[in-house]
Amino acid sequence: MIICHSHVNHFLLYLGPAWEKMNIENKLSSTTTVLFRKPKAMGILVFILLTAIILFVANQRYRLVQEDKRLEMSRILSTVKHNIDQSLKNSYTAALTLGLTINGDGVPKNFETVAAQLINSNRTLSSVQLVPDGVIKYIYPLKGNEKALGVDIFKLSKVVSLEAEKAIELRKMYFAGPIELQQGGMGIVGRMPLFFDNKFWGFSATVIKLDVFLKQAGLYDQMNNKFHFQLSKVNPVTGKEEFFLPVFPDYTTSSQETIDFPDGDWKLYVLASDAYKPHLKIIFPTIFSVLLAALTGFLVYLVFKKPAELQILVHDQASRLLENEIKFKTIFDQAAIGIMEVDSNTGTFLRINGKLCRILGYSEAELRQTTFQALTHPDDLKEDLRYFQQMRAGLIREFELLKRYYRKDGQVVWVNLMITPLWKPGTPPTSHITVVEDVTARVEAEQVAEEYQHRLESLINTIDGIVWEANPQTFDFSFISKKTEDILGYTAEEWLSSPTFWADHVHPDDRDWAIDYCVVCTRKLEQHDFEYRMMAKDGTIVWLRDIVNVIAEEGRAVLLRGIMIDITKQKQAERDLNHSFDLVTEQNKRLLNFSYIVSHNLRSHTSNIQSISTLIDTTNSDEERDEMIGLLKTVSDALNETLVNLNEVVNIQTNINIIVEPLNLSRYIEKTLNVLHDQIVLKHVVIVNKVTEDVLVNYNPAYLESILLNFIFNAIRYSDENRTPLIELSCHREDMMVLQISDNGIGMNLEKYGDELYGMYKTFNGNPDSKGVGLFISKNQIDAMGGKVSVESEVGVGTTFKIYFK
Repeated sequence: MIICHSHVNHFLLYLGPAWEKMNIENKLSSTTTVLFRKPKAMGILVFILLTAIILFVANQRYRLVQEDKRLEMSRILSTVKHNIDQSLKNSYTAALTLGLTINGDGVPKNFETVAAQLINSNRTLSSVQLVPDGVIKYIYPLKGNEKALGVDIFKLSKVVSLEAEKAIELRKMYFAGPIELQQGGMGIVGRMPLFFDNKFWGFSATVIKLDVFLKQAGLYDQMNNKFHFQLSKVNPVTGKEEFFLPVFPDYTTSSQETIDFPDGDWKLYVLASDAYKPHLKIIFPTIFSVLLAALTGFLVYLVFKKPAELQILVHDQASRLLENEIKFKTIFDQAAIGIMEVDSNTGTFLRINGKLCRILGYSEAELRQTTFQALTHPDDLKEDLRYFQQMRAGLIREFELLKRYYRKDGQVVWVNLMITPLWKPGTPPTSHITVVEDVTARVEAEQVAEEYQHRLESLINTIDGIVWEANPQTFDFSFISKKTEDILGYTAEEWLSSPTFWADHVHPDDRDWAIDYCVVCTRKLEQHDFEYRMMAKDGTIVWLRDIVNVIAEEGRAVLLRGIMIDITKQKQAERDLNHSFDLVTEQNKRLLNFSYIVSHNLRSHTSNIQSISTLIDTTNSDEERDEMIGLLKTVSDALNETLVNLNEVVNIQTNINIIVEPLNLSRYIEKTLNVLHDQIVLKHVVIVNKVTEDVLVNYNPAYLESILLNFIFNAIRYSDENRTPLIELSCHREDMMVLQISDNGIGMNLEKYGDELYGMYKTFNGNPDSKGVGLFISKNQIDAMGGKVSVESEVGVGTTFKIYFK
């Protein structure tokens, strides 16, 4: 049985002696005698008092209804704000991801692929753009947005220009609009300014249709008969507030709430409609209450007309009070918790119930001979006395305390005390009531649980991995072990401070698939084991293996529990092993190819030498022998030349650590043209070099010189004598940077010779100067640099070579 504070206070009212009750009864009799003389005045007074109370309550009720309306509008605004913030955050993520496609040369890489993935993953976006120097040059999807391509936003309009300049000035994403889009319709354009080496490059932009934006924000879902919405923005040119939703009559005087969005300088209003009339909820109950007050006043009038009946009623109430005193005395003596009255000045016990005696192990007589200070544990006495002094000083009226008492047998018992003073405020302290609840079993159980929890955490923190628990719907982590600080650098407090911490710190390239994979496995209640990367606190990338256990109840996931293991070193070893394997494989292929070349070409020379040697042995003429020796010298020279060429091929194919540095392609082309100046002048060759000065390629200088010399020299050598030779060099980007060398020479039959074009000592035009080595060596050099070469040719029209730089 538990006695609350209200029961104790009721009990205190009846602890005084009987003469106090008689005194109160006499005073009540004299007062009621006066009141009974004017029953009509009393009825009117009661009516006025009740009416005043009713009107006060009605006013407070009206205020509450108004506050409920305001809170409902605030809740709606909060929901809409969350939806809009989520849309803007998604746009920010898309713009940032799009900006990351721009390489160091300021040129987007894989724009179409990345843009398509962004549009597919975020249905809110209607298109994404890259806007170098303010001109829309890249847009996806292009279909339906052709009119926006090539538009200079700084020249479009004063409003658009100012909002674009504001994004540059703030150096963060700014949402322009709603504006009329070039491709049609109203929309919102988020522009993120991009800077390279602290120099403005342009914008990464996202476009959201206004209807889609409003639908995503939930405005259409929230609209009803009680509330309407309005979206506004201050025009940066006119300085006037413009509205983008239908304006409702007298909306400026309606009850409304607003919220601002600084990322677009918007203001969103929620307005109470005329149909929303909260006073109707108040007026009818108020009228009814006033009528009830009138009826009450009339009843008071009737009651006060019967003083004899009231006197009897007073006596009945007095009898009930005495009965209640007996009941409370019974409760005091037989309560299931300890109760005692203590002298507040001496600390001695005045009244004690049986339960308290059993809790402390003393008899009532023994307890009366001691004080509560003597029974209190020394470590708890100071805090107990501090609270007690505050109560004596009138600073607090009551207090509750968990403390320890000594039992008679010396054991310690934990109790929960509830102490209430019996003196009135402002009067000297007399005594106080203390309610004592034995909580020893609960405290001991909590201590055991705390010790077990501490032991469990110590065990978890010794595991070589990050142990965690998370919500299966939101991936909000509820527990993370301290090992996270050793592996990722984040403290457990930092991790648990954000509900999206894990998703926010997964590597951007792994984030979407990792989250999708977890969602699918969790939905299927499947345990999963996967590997991904996370960004550590110091900026490094850490590979983790995450082993996840899905805890399910009644076919529904209720908890995710797992362990993250650092596998960065294993991943590095795996990459090194794969790289070594690729190198060995490539070297084997090169050596095999080289063995074929050596086998074929050297066998041809040695066969010739052997044949000539046989002829020398068999001839009898000195003249024939001299002729054979001359042929032998020619074959020997050819063999030596072959060995030199093969040596150069060996150097290319066995050179693993080729020195690479950024080279200006246009300058190397000019250098090659200067080397071939005599040939160019001799054949009156027209050179058109369209490669700009800003094109840089990471290449080996010697290889680049050799490649350019071979391809340009071949274009000059195989020029058509019937027309002025023309060689055109240009550069563009596909998957890689491409150098295109085109000529109007004699061309080649690729259907016939295409498979042997880059073979060693392969010639196809009957030119006596051709040895079939240049293209072979250049092809090997390009392959060694990780590039490739392709050719298009037509006999009598010309040839185009494309050299791809990695």
